[in-house]
Amino acid sequence: MGLFDFFKKDKDSKEQQASLDAGLEKTKTSFFNQLSKAVVGKSTVDEAVLDDLEALLVHADVGIDTTVKVIERIEQRVARDKYVGTNDLDRILREEIAALLEDNNTGSTAVLERGDAARGAGPFVIMVVGVNGVGKTTTIGKLAHRFHSAGKKVVLGAADTFRAAAVDQLIIWGQRVGVPVVSHGMNTDPASVAYDAVRKGVELGADVVIIDTAGRLHNKVNLMNELTKIKRVMQKVIPDAPHEVLLVLDGSTGQNAFLQAKEFTRATEVTALAITKLDGTAKGGVVIGISDQFSIPVRYIGVGEKMTDLQLFDKHTYVNSLFSK
Repeated sequence: MGLFDFFKKDKDSKEQQASLDAGLEKTKTSFFNQLSKAVVGKSTVDEAVLDDLEALLVHADVGIDTTVKVIERIEQRVARDKYVGTNDLDRILREEIAALLEDNNTGSTAVLERGDAARGAGPFVIMVVGVNGVGKTTTIGKLAHRFHSAGKKVVLGAADTFRAAAVDQLIIWGQRVGVPVVSHGMNTDPASVAYDAVRKGVELGADVVIIDTAGRLHNKVNLMNELTKIKRVMQKVIPDAPHEVLLVLDGSTGQNAFLQAKEFTRATEVTALAITKLDGTAKGGVVIGISDQFSIPVRYIGVGEKMTDLQLFDKHTYVNSLFSK
Protein backbone atom coordinates (compact mmCIF):
# COMPACT_ATOMS: atom_id res chain seq x y z
CA MET A 1 0.00 0.00 0.00
CA GLY A 2 1.46 3.38 -1.06
CA LEU A 3 1.46 6.51 1.08
CA PHE A 4 -1.44 8.03 -0.87
CA ASP A 5 -3.47 4.86 -0.45
CA PHE A 6 -2.73 4.82 3.28
CA PHE A 7 -3.93 8.40 3.78
CA LYS A 8 -6.95 7.83 1.53
CA LYS A 9 -7.92 4.74 3.54
CA ASP A 10 -7.48 6.71 6.80
CA LYS A 11 -9.59 9.58 5.38
CA ASP A 12 -12.32 7.17 4.23
CA SER A 13 -12.30 5.51 7.67
CA LYS A 14 -12.75 8.86 9.42
CA GLU A 15 -15.54 9.84 7.04
CA GLN A 16 -17.32 6.54 7.67
CA GLN A 17 -16.96 7.00 11.44
CA ALA A 18 -18.41 10.52 11.19
CA SER A 19 -21.26 9.17 9.07
CA LEU A 20 -21.95 6.40 11.60
CA ASP A 21 -21.88 8.86 14.52
CA ALA A 22 -24.30 11.18 12.72
CA GLY A 23 -26.57 8.29 11.73
CA LEU A 24 -26.90 7.12 15.34
CA GLU A 25 -27.36 10.63 16.77
CA LYS A 26 -31.14 10.31 17.31
CA THR A 27 -30.74 7.02 19.15
CA LYS A 28 -27.88 8.36 21.30
CA THR A 29 -29.68 11.59 22.19
CA SER A 30 -32.92 9.83 23.11
CA PHE A 31 -31.22 7.10 25.13
CA PHE A 32 -28.77 9.23 27.10
CA ASN A 33 -31.34 11.90 27.87
CA GLN A 34 -33.62 9.27 29.38
CA LEU A 35 -30.74 7.50 31.11
CA SER A 36 -29.74 10.77 32.81
CA LYS A 37 -33.29 11.20 34.10
CA ALA A 38 -33.36 7.60 35.36
CA VAL A 39 -30.29 8.04 37.57
CA VAL A 40 -30.87 11.61 38.76
CA GLY A 41 -30.36 11.87 42.53
CA LYS A 42 -28.95 8.32 42.71
CA SER A 43 -25.32 7.37 43.23
CA THR A 44 -25.45 3.59 43.01
CA VAL A 45 -26.97 1.13 40.57
CA ASP A 46 -29.85 -0.34 42.52
CA GLU A 47 -32.96 -2.28 41.56
CA ALA A 48 -34.88 0.88 40.70
CA VAL A 49 -32.14 2.05 38.33
CA LEU A 50 -32.01 -1.35 36.66
CA ASP A 51 -35.81 -1.32 36.22
CA ASP A 52 -35.56 2.08 34.53
CA LEU A 53 -32.66 0.87 32.38
CA GLU A 54 -34.67 -2.16 31.31
CA ALA A 55 -37.52 0.11 30.19
CA LEU A 56 -35.06 2.31 28.26
CA LEU A 57 -33.54 -0.63 26.39
CA VAL A 58 -36.97 -1.93 25.46
CA HIS A 59 -37.97 1.57 24.31
CA ALA A 60 -34.85 1.65 22.10
CA ASP A 61 -36.11 -1.59 20.51
CA VAL A 62 -33.27 -3.74 21.75
CA GLY A 63 -35.98 -6.39 22.28
CA ILE A 64 -37.30 -8.11 25.41
CA ASP A 65 -35.10 -11.22 25.29
CA THR A 66 -31.89 -9.31 24.61
CA THR A 67 -32.76 -6.67 27.21
CA VAL A 68 -33.18 -9.39 29.84
CA LYS A 69 -29.74 -10.76 28.95
CA VAL A 70 -28.15 -7.31 29.26
CA ILE A 71 -29.80 -6.59 32.62
CA GLU A 72 -28.74 -10.00 33.97
CA ARG A 73 -25.16 -9.27 32.93
CA ILE A 74 -25.21 -5.91 34.71
CA GLU A 75 -26.76 -7.46 37.83
CA GLN A 76 -23.92 -10.00 37.92
CA ARG A 77 -21.41 -7.19 37.44
CA VAL A 78 -22.92 -5.14 40.29
CA ALA A 79 -22.93 -8.19 42.59
CA ARG A 80 -19.33 -8.99 41.70
CA ASP A 81 -17.96 -5.46 41.99
CA LYS A 82 -20.05 -4.73 45.12
CA TYR A 83 -20.21 -1.00 44.45
CA VAL A 84 -21.00 0.37 41.04
CA GLY A 85 -21.81 4.05 40.70
CA THR A 86 -24.33 5.46 38.25
CA ASN A 87 -21.47 7.41 36.67
CA ASP A 88 -20.08 4.05 35.54
CA LEU A 89 -23.37 2.81 34.10
CA ASP A 90 -22.88 3.86 30.48
CA ARG A 91 -19.36 2.35 30.44
CA ILE A 92 -20.57 -0.93 31.94
CA LEU A 93 -23.52 -1.01 29.56
CA ARG A 94 -21.18 -0.52 26.60
CA GLU A 95 -18.88 -3.32 27.78
CA GLU A 96 -21.67 -5.80 28.46
CA ILE A 97 -23.45 -5.18 25.16
CA ALA A 98 -20.15 -5.59 23.28
CA ALA A 99 -19.50 -8.82 25.18
CA LEU A 100 -23.00 -10.07 24.40
CA LEU A 101 -22.50 -9.46 20.68
CA GLU A 102 -19.10 -11.15 20.88
CA ASP A 103 -20.73 -14.20 22.46
CA ASN A 104 -23.16 -14.42 19.56
CA ASN A 105 -20.29 -14.25 17.08
CA THR A 106 -21.95 -11.87 14.63
CA GLY A 107 -18.81 -11.36 12.57
CA SER A 108 -17.85 -8.02 11.08
CA THR A 109 -16.10 -9.29 7.97
CA ALA A 110 -18.50 -9.74 5.08
CA VAL A 111 -17.91 -12.69 2.77
CA LEU A 112 -18.70 -10.34 -0.09
CA GLU A 113 -15.82 -8.02 0.79
CA ARG A 114 -13.20 -10.78 0.54
CA GLY A 115 -13.56 -11.13 -3.22
CA ASP A 116 -13.36 -14.32 -5.27
CA ALA A 117 -10.09 -15.73 -3.95
CA ALA A 118 -11.65 -17.59 -1.02
CA ARG A 119 -14.32 -19.19 -3.21
CA GLY A 120 -12.91 -19.81 -6.65
CA ALA A 121 -13.67 -18.58 -10.15
CA GLY A 122 -16.91 -17.03 -11.38
CA PRO A 123 -19.15 -14.27 -10.07
CA PHE A 124 -20.28 -14.13 -6.45
CA VAL A 125 -24.09 -14.24 -6.60
CA ILE A 126 -26.14 -12.34 -4.04
CA MET A 127 -29.92 -12.76 -3.86
CA VAL A 128 -31.50 -9.85 -2.00
CA VAL A 129 -34.82 -10.34 -0.21
CA GLY A 130 -37.05 -8.16 1.96
CA VAL A 131 -40.51 -6.59 2.03
CA ASN A 132 -41.38 -3.57 -0.07
CA GLY A 133 -40.44 -0.23 1.46
CA VAL A 134 -37.45 -1.34 3.55
CA GLY A 135 -34.92 0.16 1.15
CA LYS A 136 -34.12 -3.10 -0.64
CA THR A 137 -33.53 -1.71 -4.13
CA THR A 138 -31.64 1.30 -2.76
CA THR A 139 -29.44 -1.05 -0.74
CA ILE A 140 -28.67 -3.00 -3.91
CA GLY A 141 -27.70 0.23 -5.66
CA LYS A 142 -25.39 1.20 -2.80
CA LEU A 143 -23.87 -2.28 -2.73
CA ALA A 144 -23.25 -2.04 -6.46
CA HIS A 145 -21.54 1.32 -5.92
CA ARG A 146 -19.43 -0.16 -3.12
CA PHE A 147 -18.19 -3.03 -5.26
CA HIS A 148 -17.82 -0.94 -8.42
CA SER A 149 -15.76 1.65 -6.54
CA ALA A 150 -13.50 -1.18 -5.35
CA GLY A 151 -12.78 -2.07 -8.98
CA LYS A 152 -15.12 -5.06 -9.23
CA LYS A 153 -17.33 -5.83 -12.22
CA VAL A 154 -20.99 -5.88 -11.15
CA VAL A 155 -24.19 -7.05 -12.88
CA LEU A 156 -27.65 -6.35 -11.45
CA GLY A 157 -30.78 -8.44 -12.05
CA ALA A 158 -34.21 -6.77 -11.79
CA ALA A 159 -36.16 -9.84 -10.65
CA ASP A 160 -38.67 -7.87 -8.54
CA THR A 161 -41.06 -7.93 -11.49
CA PHE A 162 -44.15 -7.49 -9.30
CA ARG A 163 -43.62 -3.72 -9.07
CA ALA A 164 -42.80 -1.59 -12.10
CA ALA A 165 -41.21 0.98 -9.80
CA ALA A 166 -38.72 -1.59 -8.53
CA VAL A 167 -37.56 -2.46 -12.05
CA ASP A 168 -37.29 1.20 -13.08
CA GLN A 169 -35.52 2.13 -9.85
CA LEU A 170 -32.88 -0.57 -10.29
CA ILE A 171 -32.26 0.51 -13.89
CA ILE A 172 -31.72 4.09 -12.66
CA TRP A 173 -29.29 2.84 -10.00
CA GLY A 174 -27.40 0.87 -12.66
CA GLN A 175 -27.05 4.02 -14.74
CA ARG A 176 -25.91 6.06 -11.74
CA VAL A 177 -23.31 3.53 -10.68
CA GLY A 178 -22.28 2.58 -14.20
CA VAL A 179 -23.10 -1.14 -14.12
CA PRO A 180 -25.33 -3.23 -16.45
CA VAL A 181 -28.84 -4.21 -15.38
CA VAL A 182 -30.64 -7.26 -16.77
CA SER A 183 -34.38 -6.57 -16.94
CA HIS A 184 -37.40 -8.13 -18.66
CA GLY A 185 -39.84 -5.49 -17.39
CA MET A 186 -42.86 -5.83 -15.12
CA ASN A 187 -45.00 -8.98 -14.74
CA THR A 188 -42.35 -11.24 -16.26
CA ASP A 189 -40.91 -14.42 -14.78
CA PRO A 190 -38.46 -13.38 -12.02
CA ALA A 191 -36.58 -16.69 -12.28
CA SER A 192 -35.95 -16.02 -15.96
CA VAL A 193 -34.50 -12.60 -15.10
CA ALA A 194 -32.25 -14.14 -12.45
CA TYR A 195 -31.07 -16.82 -14.89
CA ASP A 196 -30.19 -14.26 -17.57
CA ALA A 197 -28.47 -11.98 -15.03
CA VAL A 198 -26.23 -14.78 -13.79
CA ARG A 199 -25.47 -15.89 -17.34
CA LYS A 200 -24.65 -12.28 -18.26
CA GLY A 201 -22.34 -12.10 -15.25
CA VAL A 202 -20.47 -15.19 -16.43
CA GLU A 203 -20.23 -13.87 -20.01
CA LEU A 204 -18.85 -10.51 -18.86
CA GLY A 205 -16.47 -12.03 -16.34
CA ALA A 206 -18.24 -10.20 -13.51
CA ASP A 207 -17.06 -10.42 -9.92
CA VAL A 208 -20.51 -9.91 -8.39
CA VAL A 209 -24.10 -10.48 -9.57
CA ILE A 210 -26.83 -8.98 -7.38
CA ILE A 211 -30.42 -10.18 -7.85
CA ASP A 212 -33.38 -8.13 -6.61
CA THR A 213 -36.51 -10.12 -5.67
CA ALA A 214 -40.13 -9.32 -4.87
CA GLY A 215 -40.96 -8.67 -1.22
CA ARG A 216 -44.43 -10.10 -0.76
CA LEU A 217 -45.18 -11.74 2.57
CA HIS A 218 -48.94 -12.14 2.36
CA ASN A 219 -48.54 -15.71 1.18
CA LYS A 220 -45.42 -17.39 2.57
CA VAL A 221 -45.94 -20.52 0.46
CA ASN A 222 -45.87 -18.52 -2.79
CA LEU A 223 -42.86 -16.54 -1.56
CA MET A 224 -41.00 -19.73 -0.66
CA ASN A 225 -41.83 -21.33 -4.00
CA GLU A 226 -40.73 -18.25 -5.96
CA LEU A 227 -37.41 -17.90 -4.13
CA THR A 228 -36.75 -21.64 -4.47
CA LYS A 229 -37.40 -21.45 -8.21
CA ILE A 230 -35.04 -18.46 -8.56
CA LYS A 231 -32.32 -20.38 -6.75
CA ARG A 232 -32.87 -23.48 -8.87
CA VAL A 233 -32.59 -21.72 -12.24
CA MET A 234 -29.46 -19.78 -11.17
CA GLN A 235 -27.84 -23.09 -10.25
CA LYS A 236 -28.18 -24.19 -13.88
CA VAL A 237 -25.49 -21.60 -14.61
CA ILE A 238 -23.52 -21.65 -11.34
CA PRO A 239 -24.20 -24.80 -9.28
CA ASP A 240 -23.56 -23.23 -5.86
CA ALA A 241 -25.49 -19.98 -6.47
CA PRO A 242 -26.63 -17.95 -4.67
CA HIS A 243 -23.59 -17.58 -2.43
CA GLU A 244 -25.34 -15.06 -0.21
CA VAL A 245 -29.03 -14.47 0.59
CA LEU A 246 -29.13 -10.95 2.01
CA LEU A 247 -32.25 -9.93 3.94
CA VAL A 248 -32.83 -6.16 4.08
CA LEU A 249 -34.66 -4.84 7.15
CA ASP A 250 -35.84 -1.31 7.96
CA GLY A 251 -34.32 -0.41 11.33
CA SER A 252 -36.82 2.40 11.88
CA THR A 253 -39.67 -0.11 12.17
CA GLY A 254 -38.27 -1.52 15.42
CA GLN A 255 -39.97 -4.72 16.45
CA ASN A 256 -41.55 -5.11 13.03
CA ALA A 257 -38.04 -5.74 11.72
CA PHE A 258 -37.81 -8.71 14.11
CA LEU A 259 -41.08 -10.11 12.74
CA GLN A 260 -39.92 -9.71 9.14
CA ALA A 261 -36.66 -11.49 9.96
CA LYS A 262 -38.61 -14.39 11.45
CA GLU A 263 -40.91 -14.67 8.43
CA PHE A 264 -38.14 -14.54 5.83
CA THR A 265 -35.89 -16.98 7.67
CA ARG A 266 -38.81 -19.40 7.61
CA ALA A 267 -39.39 -18.83 3.89
CA THR A 268 -35.78 -19.16 2.73
CA GLU A 269 -32.26 -19.72 3.99
CA VAL A 270 -31.07 -16.21 4.86
CA THR A 271 -27.28 -15.98 5.27
CA ALA A 272 -26.82 -12.28 6.08
CA LEU A 273 -28.71 -9.14 7.13
CA ALA A 274 -28.60 -5.49 6.09
CA ILE A 275 -30.35 -3.04 8.44
CA THR A 276 -31.27 0.28 6.84
CA LYS A 277 -32.59 3.74 7.79
CA LEU A 278 -30.89 3.91 11.18
CA ASP A 279 -30.28 7.63 10.69
CA GLY A 280 -34.00 8.42 10.77
CA THR A 281 -34.88 6.71 14.03
CA ALA A 282 -34.24 6.71 17.78
CA LYS A 283 -34.60 2.91 17.68
CA GLY A 284 -31.02 2.07 16.68
CA GLY A 285 -30.93 -0.51 19.46
CA VAL A 286 -32.76 -2.85 17.07
CA VAL A 287 -29.36 -3.78 15.59
CA ILE A 288 -28.27 -5.11 19.00
CA GLY A 289 -31.41 -7.18 19.40
CA ILE A 290 -31.36 -8.61 15.89
CA SER A 291 -27.64 -9.41 16.19
CA ASP A 292 -28.36 -11.25 19.42
CA GLN A 293 -31.58 -13.06 18.53
CA PHE A 294 -30.74 -14.41 15.08
CA SER A 295 -27.82 -16.68 14.34
CA ILE A 296 -27.34 -14.71 11.13
CA PRO A 297 -24.61 -12.06 10.84
CA VAL A 298 -25.49 -8.42 10.29
CA ARG A 299 -23.33 -7.58 7.26
CA TYR A 300 -24.35 -3.99 6.54
CA ILE A 301 -26.05 -1.02 8.18
CA GLY A 302 -27.52 2.02 6.44
CA VAL A 303 -26.81 5.30 8.26
CA GLY A 304 -27.70 7.93 5.64
CA GLU A 305 -28.82 8.69 2.11
CA LYS A 306 -25.42 9.03 0.40
CA MET A 307 -24.08 6.13 -1.66
CA THR A 308 -21.28 5.69 0.85
CA ASP A 309 -23.66 5.50 3.83
CA LEU A 310 -24.10 1.74 3.53
CA GLN A 311 -21.38 0.50 5.88
CA LEU A 312 -19.97 -2.85 6.89
CA PHE A 313 -21.30 -3.65 10.34
CA ASP A 314 -18.62 -3.95 12.99
CA LYS A 315 -20.02 -4.62 16.46
CA HIS A 316 -17.22 -2.85 18.31
CA THR A 317 -17.36 0.27 16.14
CA TYR A 318 -21.15 0.30 16.38
CA VAL A 319 -21.26 0.01 20.18
CA ASN A 320 -18.49 2.57 20.63
CA SER A 321 -20.34 5.01 18.40
CA LEU A 322 -23.66 4.33 20.10
CA PHE A 323 -22.20 5.15 23.52
CA SER A 324 -19.95 8.02 22.51
CA LYS A 325 -20.90 11.42 23.92
